[in-house]
Amino acid sequence: MSGAGPVAVRPELADVEPYGAPQLDVPVRLNTNETAEPPPAAFLAELGAAVTDLALHRYPDREAVALRSALAAREGLDADRVWVANGSNEVLLQLLQAYGGPGRRALGLRPGYSMYPELCRTSGTALDLVALGPDGRPDLDAVAAVAAERDPSVVLLANPNNPTGALVGPDVVRSVHDAVRGLVVVDEAYVEFAPDGASVRPLLDELPRLVVSRTFSKAFRLAGLRVGYLLGPAAVMADLRRVRLPYHLDAIAQRAAELALAHEEAFLAHRAATVAERDRVAAALAALPGVVVHPSAANFLLVETPVVDLFDRLLARGVLVRDVAAAVDRPGAVRITIGTRAEDDALLGAVTAVLAADRT
Repeated sequence: MSGAGPVAVRPELADVEPYGAPQLDVPVRLNTNETAEPPPAAFLAELGAAVTDLALHRYPDREAVALRSALAAREGLDADRVWVANGSNEVLLQLLQAYGGPGRRALGLRPGYSMYPELCRTSGTALDLVALGPDGRPDLDAVAAVAAERDPSVVLLANPNNPTGALVGPDVVRSVHDAVRGLVVVDEAYVEFAPDGASVRPLLDELPRLVVSRTFSKAFRLAGLRVGYLLGPAAVMADLRRVRLPYHLDAIAQRAAELALAHEEAFLAHRAATVAERDRVAAALAALPGVVVHPSAANFLLVETPVVDLFDRLLARGVLVRDVAAAVDRPGAVRITIGTRAEDDALLGAVTAVLAADRT
């Protein structure tokens, strides 16, 4: 068979473009919802010392006992109700590998996090999407109707939603949980930027098929480490062991996340300033002609503008944002990460200039 051609990829992947927000070398990068400030200096110094004590010639703790125990203490849960993985994306993939797969379906919202369809496709899980209502909240009647017809094994909700920034709320989660027989996954990657009480974590003891995923990539300022975690029933965590890779979370990441929890107050001290900066940027953008800014409980803003090629024209001025026009079905819509004041001022100047040029 020496004349055989290349091995064909799975048919459902043939037309798939690899996921990836642009990583471009431009002066202002506001497209991936990272926190603008680096980790605290004291943490970095302590981590540097801690790394020298790690036995890197040995595999990491497969169970990540120390990190899971620290998270359990933080959340007031037993350690067997906590899972950790290589970013919250791996947590979500493992959930779909365990509870989705061929012959099973997931249910999500549109617009929603762009990785949900990719994770479903990768795991062989069919995905049904229900459009958000005009107020940015899920249409619960539509969710119930799709659930009755499709019987999803997994429901994917983001709280706050990405890219809209809107909160889901406990009433919605209860209603969705009542409407389905499958696992309800609430992705709280940005919940630390939301008002107190926004998390649905208190519902874990009330709703037996609820799990809550979180990440160290956003408010904890450790996007480069790739550490995510899951809270929920111990039985779910046991099932994830069936699909995890043998040593899926490296020793440095485990130790760094432990230290981050020990330095939690310093890590999260920026939140009030980030929220204030978000509100400043939102008000400045909303004052521009033709611009609509959606209310956000996260560290980003969904912005609609009359300029259909806004993404390209901002990029030409050295400002990188996220083009979400297709995702939200609104020409000229972009998602803007809140950066430093200087970065945000550069963004505001660029948007103002583009709008002015568009009117001339």
